[in-house]
Amino acid sequence: MRRSIATVCVSGTLDDKLTAAAAAGFDGIEIFENDLVVSPMSPREIRQRCADLGLAIELYQPFRDFEAVPPSLVKANLERARRKFDVMNQLGVSTILVCSSVHPLAVDDDELAAAHLSELSDVAAESGVRVAYEALAWGRHVSTWDHSWRIVQLADHPALGLCLDSFHVLSREVPPDGIAGITPGKIFFLQLADAPYLRMDVLQWSRHHRLFPGQGSFDLAGFVALTQAAGYDGPLSLEVFNDVFRQSDPARTAVDAMRSLIALEGGQPSSPALTGFAFTELAVDGTSGPALRSALRGLGFAHTGQHRTKPVELWEQARCRIVLNSAVTRPQDATITAFAVTSADPSQSLQRAEALRAPAHPNVREPGEAELAAITAPDGTSIFVTDPGNDWRNDFLPTGSVSTGAGLLTTDHLGLAQPFDNFDEAGLFYRSVLGLESLATEEYAAPFGLMRSRSLANADRSLRLALTVALLRRGDWAPAVSDPQHIAFTTTDIFATAAKLSLPPLSVSDNYYEDLIARFTLPEPFVASLRAHGILYDRDPSGGELLHLYTPVLGGRVFFEIVERRAAYDRFGESNAPVRMAAQRHSRLHGASAGGIDGGGERVR
Repeated sequence: MRRSIATVCVSGTLDDKLTAAAAAGFDGIEIFENDLVVSPMSPREIRQRCADLGLAIELYQPFRDFEAVPPSLVKANLERARRKFDVMNQLGVSTILVCSSVHPLAVDDDELAAAHLSELSDVAAESGVRVAYEALAWGRHVSTWDHSWRIVQLADHPALGLCLDSFHVLSREVPPDGIAGITPGKIFFLQLADAPYLRMDVLQWSRHHRLFPGQGSFDLAGFVALTQAAGYDGPLSLEVFNDVFRQSDPARTAVDAMRSLIALEGGQPSSPALTGFAFTELAVDGTSGPALRSALRGLGFAHTGQHRTKPVELWEQARCRIVLNSAVTRPQDATITAFAVTSADPSQSLQRAEALRAPAHPNVREPGEAELAAITAPDGTSIFVTDPGNDWRNDFLPTGSVSTGAGLLTTDHLGLAQPFDNFDEAGLFYRSVLGLESLATEEYAAPFGLMRSRSLANADRSLRLALTVALLRRGDWAPAVSDPQHIAFTTTDIFATAAKLSLPPLSVSDNYYEDLIARFTLPEPFVASLRAHGILYDRDPSGGELLHLYTPVLGGRVFFEIVERRAAYDRFGESNAPVRMAAQRHSRLHGASAGGIDGGGERVR
């Protein structure tokens, strides 16, 4: 099916939007009237520009407040329509979207509405135009898809059909199942938008919180299947009103939009099984590097390898592998710049990524070094894809060091703070490109503002990610770490592990442990053991337990976590995040030296 995007979905001038849509591979566009009105290009110039870019103009929209109004307004409305039809002919577009009326003088009269729409369709047909009638979810009298269909049937005009918008359909109480029974050929246009389920005014929900398919909670695959059962074979077109998308880079937003449609349609190579993290790479400099090395030693890691040709170190403990990359050109905080996943079929993983607009790039390597291809996540993190037989560790010369071990076994998850503008894009990226499953989205009140966390994992939970974002842009005063990141390691006995650490764990408030006793009715001796080692606790409704501890922030923005999961606990201890953040803030302030830099190299504000 053809793929289309409404110009309202992306930021910029009309030409910015057209250029971005074409570059992302869209076949067509919907022109939102406001974009036309403010454009310096004439309709004929826009038509030519679209033709040059290989874009069809699929829809002109919106035309508002036409039907079921007093006779004095009908004449003016028809004259307004004639002028719009003339513009459409200049643009070369043959379908106009007519929204159900929200006019204060509109009356609840289906027969009158049908008569007015029939009259409009007569005028449209004379100009070679079709009318696609859409029920706005907040329409004054017509607000559901089935009501708009009854009116179209009453009008019984060949130039009149329906526009079905997934948001307007799925945000209301009328089930969509009956869409499959719509007369073939009477769905003139299909608009797609996802959204989270929110309890709020439907107009505000629609105007500010729509998302691309796969980023929200709607069953869009089922919705599209119903329209296809009714014979719809026109374009799949995105119409997404979103405050973030409309201020972001249009080229990037258009790629995100295209990825969402490709994933919705399916047909891309299936996602091979992923079997965990091969390594995580941290970029470090002369200040952050020593702090990270010291911390890794304190966690029981050993510097086991030095890269043959690059200033890169390999640190290992069991199957936990950290790479420290000192090839930075300027001082910076320690940063997770890459991680590697093990795939049952790396070639197919990369083919899937390319189909979803995330083409791989090869690593820079010398002859004889391991070949690792990487894709780039929305925040710029490189994701290398390897297989169990690719021993990339041969690129490192052994140092002779042996890990003392502290009971750490594998990498449990990565915690990656996301740029504000790309949080939803990142969720879709990891779900579609890597084939991860969304586990949960949580919000919590942190010391410096509301945070949102989205967790994802593969089927056997050997690969987990926790994405976080501050819901409002922080003010310059906020004494918080900018975009913190962390690596979590597993253990089967966190008390034994904690006893072996030479790196002091994060110190947690006594108030927290008193609250644990009250919340979970835990035995006081057990809580005393938690307190002694700075271990936090959570329990899920099924009885699964999480015991975890953190380090202070190291190297400016990175910290480590150790987790013990009991009875298939499948979350990330989100309720403890504010506790951890407050404790890390206290550590940064009270662990600071007179020079104003803490042991992790962070400048204290």
